[in-house]
Amino acid sequence: MNPLHCVTAQYVFTRVTHTVRTVTLRDDLVGWVVAGRKRLSTPQGEIRFAPGQVFLLPRSTRWDVVNEAPPGGHYEARLISFAPKLVETFHERYGQFAATAPIQGSAGTKADDEFAITFQHAVVALRDPETSDAMREHRALEVMLLLAERGLVFAPVSELSWTDRVHRLVGQQPHANWSVEDVARGFQVSASTLQRRLTDEDTTVSRCVREVRLEAAMALLQGTDLQVSEIAARCGYDSHSRFSAAFRKRFGYAPSFLRP
Repeated sequence: MNPLHCVTAQYVFTRVTHTVRTVTLRDDLVGWVVAGRKRLSTPQGEIRFAPGQVFLLPRSTRWDVVNEAPPGGHYEARLISFAPKLVETFHERYGQFAATAPIQGSAGTKADDEFAITFQHAVVALRDPETSDAMREHRALEVMLLLAERGLVFAPVSELSWTDRVHRLVGQQPHANWSVEDVARGFQVSASTLQRRLTDEDTTVSRCVREVRLEAAMALLQGTDLQVSEIAARCGYDSHSRFSAAFRKRFGYAPSFLRP
């Protein structure tokens, strides 16, 4: 995997309280709530994070997410996602944490000065296109090491599902016109083999492509000032109306709702 795809950083800023339903995490995630509140819920219950709190969510968990902006204010968070390849690198490099129980479900900590400095250094490095791959990896591992020393460790990597593999491939170019044959070629398998493996996981290539595109669109709506039409194009939609309809069907509101 390209090192650039092993870790990503995102800003979330919105003046509108909104829900993102059924979010399945493909990567381990660390988030810092700067303003507003975040609510995460599953059928088992709900957890809340206030400003100054940090949440850690393991890959393959599924959540309904509410980002709450207070009246007259805004919701703001900073996120770093760690792909399995980087988590694997962490465990190879820091074997002393092998006996630390990995995070189950979710975990939290405080954004004290040590965390804030380390995390912000990583976010800046990851979002700067001029930063070298080596420095990006270094900054990301610093965050993971700081958390590990607080007893917070993501689980070692197991084999990825075919759904995860397709999501990662398509996520590198969500605007591309992906066919079953294109995706299969990326894994050096036949189209029929790929379809069979995805069927075993109760999904399809087209469903994976649609979900990746809409997840990318949500991230751009939350973290950039791009026009909705530009976001649609970047996410593979040549029609603004088709994009809006697909987004509304997935999330329950139009893209323009996040741009009051």
